[in-house]
Amino acid sequence: MGMPDAEGQGPPDGLPDLPPEWGRVVVPDDASALAEEARQVRRELRRRTGRTARPAGRPPLGLPLLVLLVSVLITLTGLAAVTWPRSSRSGGSPTVVPYPSNWVAVGPLPALDLVGADESPVPLRSLLPAMIVLVDACACAEQVTQAAAAAPPGVTVVTVTEGRQAEPATAPGVRTLADPAGGLRAYSHLAARPGTAPALLVDREGTLVRVVPELGQVEQYRDDLARIAG
Repeated sequence: MGMPDAEGQGPPDGLPDLPPEWGRVVVPDDASALAEEARQVRRELRRRTGRTARPAGRPPLGLPLLVLLVSVLITLTGLAAVTWPRSSRSGGSPTVVPYPSNWVAVGPLPALDLVGADESPVPLRSLLPAMIVLVDACACAEQVTQAAAAAPPGVTVVTVTEGRQAEPATAPGVRTLADPAGGLRAYSHLAARPGTAPALLVDREGTLVRVVPELGQVEQYRDDLARIAG
């Protein structure tokens, strides 16, 4: 088949040369005679592309589902690349954010009884309004003296240490107390940092008006002293 006839006028069935392994190819006069072969071809295509019906009347999965899964995976991969935390490449130290100067604790000053110089209990609220300086990490005598000089009449400057006994006064008019239980530190959430003395400014109603994380120049808190005196 597919070879020229004896006269050299081409194949007798009018078809071009075809591979010998295809066998004898017969073209029917009526195309409807190929209906069965067409159904077999369509059935095979549906099977290969996953479009055959699933049991219990469920829609077929196959290629459309595969395309959908690939799209979802690509989207998730892109989101992960954008949102995944990146390590810093600068190699520098992490940024330390200090306490804001107007940071205020929640709630009124607790009713604490501290220890006086004579080891007698002293209700802290009996000294209000007051500027309470925590001096267990730094005596900061100069800064305490400046605060006592700037305090308006009626405002008590109190220094507090976490020792068992109150430290001697470093400035005239300063009341010294001890807080062995560390109640004030726990209330204000201020960790003891060497060389610093934070202060709490409390009005006569027991409201914490301001926390000064590090006692420095009087200009930083002079207006607040006037507020708690009012």
